[in-house]
Parts: sequence; structure tokens; C-alpha cells
Amino acid sequence: MIKGLTITPPVLGRISIGRVIQKDGKRLPAKDDQFTITSQVQNKDGWINHPLDEKLRANNEGKLRQIPVRMLFNDPELNLRAEYTLFDRQTGRPLCVGDGEQCQRRTSKGVESHPCPSPDRCPLAQGGACKPYGRLYANLSEDDELGTFIFRTTGFNSIRTLAARLSYFAAVSGNKLSCLPLQLTLRGKSTTQSYRTPIYFVDLTLRDGVTLKQAVQDAQAIDKELSEHGFDQAALEQAAKQGYVNSCFEIDGDDLAEVAEEFYPMEIDAVSNNQIGKPRSGLASHNVTSIEQGLRKSVTAVS
Repeated sequence: MIKGLTITPPVLGRISIGRVIQKDGKRLPAKDDQFTITSQVQNKDGWINHPLDEKLRANNEGKLRQIPVRMLFNDPELNLRAEYTLFDRQTGRPLCVGDGEQCQRRTSKGVESHPCPSPDRCPLAQGGACKPYGRLYANLSEDDELGTFIFRTTGFNSIRTLAARLSYFAAVSGNKLSCLPLQLTLRGKSTTQSYRTPIYFVDLTLRDGVTLKQAVQDAQAIDKELSEHGFDQAALEQAAKQGYVNSCFEIDGDDLAEVAEEFYPMEIDAVSNNQIGKPRSGLASHNVTSIEQGLRKSVTAVS
């Protein structure tokens, strides 16, 4: 296997609860009150909807707020990848990735390990450059049982809720998470920080009409049947673990444009000229140098 190349679950499309709008000469990410399922192809108007989007929308009276899914893995952390990520806002390139204890950081000397104090206490994270970044891989299609659709988010609510649900479902099912009939559910809530305006986040629940008792019983039966037919779930999970740790950063070059487009304002000229995600002369070295300077300042302040 090529070292330095992250092997993630095959992605067939994207799940989002937002869209990109044009305003004041920029393409801006905007939240939505429903899911959109897109393909891996885009045109001048944006990402082209996947055929599953129309199919599921027809069953939900036009507003797509529930999506039936299946998890590929029994281990929650293989389905949901999440960490703090310091992004280059213009390219989407990750410069520092950490879990609140340790981080991997790009420097002029290469990738180095450092303590990770979390964005609230890190001097490099000021201005919202470092965010919690989650990726949920979920199977939507019976035509490709190992293919996934990816839901990307920088929202604490979605990441926290999905992590809890995955852990709970894995626990109560006897670690048979991949055999449970689940669905992504869009929920809304208002907070003082949102000025009572509804904000939306993604939850993971059992499919409508299925009780927890029934789901667990069926999961045990499905797991047994798969084993009898030679399906090796443990080997699949081990292969996924090896793929994730094959490089320091899970975000590969092909993902940079999508990350920048989804989470950061982009100049329309840069988008139309296909400059998103392309390294610009001096940009990477400038940001790495800024990180190192910030580190030296923080160390001086503490001492």
C-alpha cells in the first residue's frame, strides 16, 4: 500500500444540510432545513443531485428530512471520523489536526506532533480557523453494499449527537451496529446564541416503526446469517483501520475543493477559474511560518 495515502470508505456521493449561495462577489455556505443528496459530479450551477435524492424526496412530501442508512462498521469510530482541524481558509488544506490532547501539525520541517489544547485555548485557533470537523460515512444503496455517502460537518451539535447515538446503538446491540436499520434525521433547535432562530443538526435514529427490541433481535439474526455465508465483518473493520492510519491527514487532495466550498467564503472569480484547492505560490509556507510564529509567542507568554 502506498504510504501517505489515506484509504477511506469509497464515496458515491454527498449528504448535506446546506448549499452554496452567491452574495457580494463571494460564494458563501448557507444552511438549509432539509437534506440534499448529491453525486460526485458538479456543473456550473453546483453539485448535481444524485438519483436517490429525487427518489427519497418523493416519499417525504418534497422535504427530505429523513434518510434510511446502514453503517458499514460495528466500531462507531470507523463510521464517524472527527477531530479539531485548523484549515487554510483559501484552499481547504489541513494545517493542524488534533483530538484535544495531541495534534499533527504541518511545519517547515514536516509534520510534527504537539500537544492539542483544543480551539478555545489554542492561540493559533483564533478567528474560527480551527473547527471540529466530522465525516460520517453511511451506506444508502443496496446496489453497492460497500459504497458510502459522506456527510461533512463542522457543527458541534451534529458531531456530538452522532457520536453518542453510534456508541449507544453499538452497545445495546452487542456490537452489531452494521446490522441495525437506521436513519439520519434532521432536527432543529433554538438557542440564545442563534438569537432564537432555528438551527439544524443531524441525528441518527432507528427507522420509523421499528422498536429497539425488534432492531436488536433482527441485528443478531442478520449477523449470524452473514457469518454463516462467510462474511468476515472483523476483517472488514481491520482493513478500514489500516486505511485510516496510512497517512497523517485523512483529507486528501481531491477533498480540498469540497471542504473549502462547504465551509468557507470563496471569491467567485477563484471558483470560476477553478482555483479552489490549488496550492498558490508561497501560500503553504506562509501559513506554516505563521503557525510556528504563533507557537513561539504562546510559549513566550506562558514562560
